[in-house]
Amino acid sequence: MKIEHIAIWVKDLEQMKAFYEKYFGGKSNEIYRNEKKGFESYFISFDSGARLELMQMPQIPDSKNDVYEQFMGLIHFAISVGSKELVDDLTKLLEKDGLEIIGQPRWTGDGYYESVVLDPEQNRIEITI
Repeated sequence: MKIEHIAIWVKDLEQMKAFYEKYFGGKSNEIYRNEKKGFESYFISFDSGARLELMQMPQIPDSKNDVYEQFMGLIHFAISVGSKELVDDLTKLLEKDGLEIIGQPRWTGDGYYESVVLDPEQNRIEITI
């Protein structure tokens, strides 16, 4: 078995699509629209692994979770960029471009090298080797 995709409700579908394409090399399909429900989505594919589904529908309420605190449920997903240097470089670029880095690059106790960034809608992404 494998994880096929992970879905995120978003407010600004085009901004989020552009973010994952620009910084993580994602490739999007054509937009899917369900006019009756007011639902729109993109699937973002990467070189390997699971896809990311970005979904937008006006009546979805904002999350009440504090992005700086841990909470039950899905808290982050990790994207592997291939090397320590690429983790460092991408983290610096994201910070330079105004994205919030909530975990600077570091080796973790369980052997991962990672940083943690908030995407434009404050979803946590671990950038790792």
